Amino acid sequence: MTDSADSPQTDRRSDSTQRQLFLDVYDVLLPFFDPANQWAGQDHQHLAYRALHERFPQLAPDALVVMVTAAQRVFHSGRTPAP
Repeated sequence: MTDSADSPQTDRRSDSTQRQLFLDVYDVLLPFFDPANQWAGQDHQHLAYRALHERFPQLAPDALVVMVTAAQRVFHSGRTPAP
């Protein structure tokens, strides 16, 4: 078994427009997943969809779901999205 930490990782992302869009989306959604902004121990994911739709009306509903889910996963991983 090889150690993946020692091997160089290749960047599989090929759509730079989508990458920049995600960075913009992540900045908008960050406050909704911040533990300091929780209400009764719950994040504001339901409000995140509304905020994202208002800020990016061109996104299709399924793209909204993908963006919110991806942003939530990145936030809970403790990492920041790489440009």
